[in-house]
Amino acid sequence: MVHRLSPIGVFDSGYGGLTVLKELRKRLPHYDYLYLGDNARTPYGTRSFRVVYEYTLQSVRFLFEQGCHLVVIACNTASAKALRNIQQLDLPHMAPERRVLGVIRPCVEKVAEVTRNGKVGVLGTPGTVASLSYPIELEKWSEGKVVSTVQEACPLWVPLVENYELNSPGTDYFVEKNITALLEKDPEIDTVVLGCTHYPLLMPVIRKFMPPNIRLINQGEVVAEKLEDYLHRHPEIRANISTGGGMRYLTTENSDLFESKAGLFLDEIIKAETVVLK
Repeated sequence: MVHRLSPIGVFDSGYGGLTVLKELRKRLPHYDYLYLGDNARTPYGTRSFRVVYEYTLQSVRFLFEQGCHLVVIACNTASAKALRNIQQLDLPHMAPERRVLGVIRPCVEKVAEVTRNGKVGVLGTPGTVASLSYPIELEKWSEGKVVSTVQEACPLWVPLVENYELNSPGTDYFVEKNITALLEKDPEIDTVVLGCTHYPLLMPVIRKFMPPNIRLINQGEVVAEKLEDYLHRHPEIRANISTGGGMRYLTTENSDLFESKAGLFLDEIIKAETVVLK
């Protein structure tokens, strides 16, 4: 009897989730992974809650069909607009023994651990900022350790990353502009959440303009740390994940295009397959 692979599923609407995947593989290299990018329908940020929910649910179902018992939604928009409905409304009758996790809650937990004065900043896409997901979750789950949250939308950061403009004068200009605007809203911020999975690629530029006393929350690192802890606390979930260190990439777009852009996020050459979601 052949044992069917049961990888950890990692889903994003595009490429940014690859930075989360990279950190997961670094911290938990012995597991198998399956990445799905819904690149044909990206970006999700401009879409309604209903559409993001439907697209995300399709992707989760697809990953379950591929054998995943655990799926990480490595997308801020999908985590904000779809995760709770999927966890509460769909999983109980669709697959009660399986789990779907997001990227926002782990970051909120980390902020509560590291902030000294409870003043937090969030840098994110316009969609994530408009959803108010981070202020709401920080107030709800930080156990009173976060007293105020200010946000700054950074509409050009993702296009700059995806157009390979990581070290250009224009990137410096817009990163400095957005960080300055965030700090003007509250000069006493001591912790900043990088609320988009693309932003780790801009880390050298961000550090150039961010005061050194401010703690930066890198989503990929935090999600990997928290997932390791989660699996330690839930051996029944861990037992259903296959361990071979394997990796497979799926995209709803042209696989050649995905392969060329994925290299920017992963620093390695990959092979991808094109799939259709229904």
